Amino acid sequence: MDTVSPPDTWAYALRLPHDPRAARVARMTVRAALSGHGRGEVLDIVELLTSELVTNAYRHTHGPASLRLTALADGRLRVGVWDSHPRIPAPFGEPPRDRVPYVPAEAERGRGLRLVQEYADSWGGLSVGDGGPLDRGAGKLLWFEVRER
Repeated sequence: MDTVSPPDTWAYALRLPHDPRAARVARMTVRAALSGHGRGEVLDIVELLTSELVTNAYRHTHGPASLRLTALADGRLRVGVWDSHPRIPAPFGEPPRDRVPYVPAEAERGRGLRLVQEYADSWGGLSVGDGGPLDRGAGKLLWFEVRER
């Protein structure tokens, strides 16, 4: 009898409607996937950063978003969040990527991208459908990676 072991690499994708509950659904999905694959050591960080990106997609667009969670062969986890707004915010744009603006202590929001900058091992963003004669402004993809600690 052969023993079946789960693969080291895998990917999950989730389409999220423009709904205030989308960040919660994304957190629950990340928690279930990482727990199911025994990746609890990075669960809290991935869950937090995913929530920040999905929340920003909801706040700054009027359309759906997509989440993709991928385990890479070298132990990294990559999370990508697509939304329909074309602007790539700091720190995801061109280097230097340390341009996240200062947020006053009394501010109620504005710290999410700083969290990505502090806790992710790498991050980036790209415009989807940028340029060309048939450019339809398909939005952007923001991503981050974390390594097992």
